[in-house]
Amino acid sequence: MKWNSLKTKAALASTALLSTVAQAGPDLGEAQQQATNWHAIIMFAIFVGLTLFITKWAAKQTTNTADFYTAGGGISGFQNGLAIAGDYMSAASFLGISAMVFSSGFDGLLYSLGFMVGWPIVLFLVAERLRNLGKYNLSDVVSFRLEEKPVRTLAAISSLVVVAFYLIAQMVGAGQLIKLLFGLNYNIAVVIVGLLMMAYVMFGGMLATTWVQIIKAVMLLSGATFMAFMVMHSVGYSFSEMFKQSIDVFAKVHDVSLEDASKIMGPGSLAKNPLDALSLGLALMFGTAGLPHILMRFFTVKDAKEARKSVVVATGFIGYFYLLTFIIGFGAILFVSNNPQFIDVAKMAVTGKLELVGGNNMAAVHLSDAVGGDLFMGFISAVAFATILAVVAGLTLSGASAISHDLYANVLKKGQTTPESELRMSKIATLGLAIFAMILGILFEKQNVAFMVGLAFSVAACANFPVLVLSMFWKGLTTRGAVIGGVVGLVTAVTLIILSKAVWVDTLKISDTPINSFNGPAIFAMP
Repeated sequence: MKWNSLKTKAALASTALLSTVAQAGPDLGEAQQQATNWHAIIMFAIFVGLTLFITKWAAKQTTNTADFYTAGGGISGFQNGLAIAGDYMSAASFLGISAMVFSSGFDGLLYSLGFMVGWPIVLFLVAERLRNLGKYNLSDVVSFRLEEKPVRTLAAISSLVVVAFYLIAQMVGAGQLIKLLFGLNYNIAVVIVGLLMMAYVMFGGMLATTWVQIIKAVMLLSGATFMAFMVMHSVGYSFSEMFKQSIDVFAKVHDVSLEDASKIMGPGSLAKNPLDALSLGLALMFGTAGLPHILMRFFTVKDAKEARKSVVVATGFIGYFYLLTFIIGFGAILFVSNNPQFIDVAKMAVTGKLELVGGNNMAAVHLSDAVGGDLFMGFISAVAFATILAVVAGLTLSGASAISHDLYANVLKKGQTTPESELRMSKIATLGLAIFAMILGILFEKQNVAFMVGLAFSVAACANFPVLVLSMFWKGLTTRGAVIGGVVGLVTAVTLIILSKAVWVDTLKISDTPINSFNGPAIFAMP
């Protein structure tokens, strides 16, 4: 490979691309604290300065609850689609899936397809009716023709559980990524993310959150495009050549035969337990239509037509992004796995397996260094952090609306409240959620981030999705049926999660063997 000349071109190109480049967030496992990366810190400071300026502008436009929750319904379908993409392409999406491709090839594509197939369900089943029936959030739709108090309470609690699981994933991911890339202490990193997300949401509401997500999506897609382009350029723009070279390199670095290495081109570890694979598929497919921070975005457009347009735009950008992560994963096999600069020799001596500096989940970040040098990697690192900020802002806003709009204004006060007091309560809820997220991030430091995202999807699929769809399409649904169904789905999903290996053994350390041997609860809790 003519890599030196290619790298020189890449470094020049990356400098020109700085205004439109970037990546997404982190994933599982521990990361070692690295030396301070000044390129990343300077670029991150520029990004934070820009977004805080937007927040200041948005704060002047945000004068009532409609502005705070939905940006006054003034976002266009295209803008909202881009913001949804920015909200959806989260911590596990980028580094997690590219790392999965790097480690096991085809399995990573299966995972990304799972994230993708949920969008047609959102488009054909949910988007239009959601926009027509609701005002601010998921609970408005579910309680539209049912008894309001019990249904709203259930919808708010299940939304908060989903938000909590998702927040753990994002906060842990932020801390691990920043510890690796910026050389900052893990706890400090988590606190910085918490404070920034609180500022965006508390002062700028949905308008600031939307623009943070749009900027992040543009930068992320541009950066991922550049990396994928450099990988394809190196193999003559041929997928078959990329796969062939990847198998050769994989065999060499893992010290296996070509026949064994070629197995990365087919399904492997994900399908070892068919029930787990099926459960994960169900969660990813139906969980998307139950994620409160995604559903909330459909109320920011003026009508159902713009809501449908939002989904089409978002699906296009998200599908393109997952295709890029697949190329980036194979690019990491080609240019990271055989480069001594990125190999953790000390850790390899202990595990006997290929180990990258900072963990294998940093494969895409190391690839950015390989194709664009320190400057490009610094920028990628900064926007990886920014990616998490965009996602946690959306999560915090949906959590705050569940507390202030549902539990406070409609359940506790029975609708007898003023917009001013509801807005004040939403800002108090934002403060509380930010503190809660920081504590969770510190407590769950060593938890698997991609798995936590999977759990958020599982709870959304088991508790939110069935009640939402039945409330919109089945006239025979009663309040009692909705509440019992939602509670059973929520309690079953959470109980199975607590009894699984990831929580019972790895986090709580109650026993060496889990009570529930299955990782995904959706196949049992969703029906």
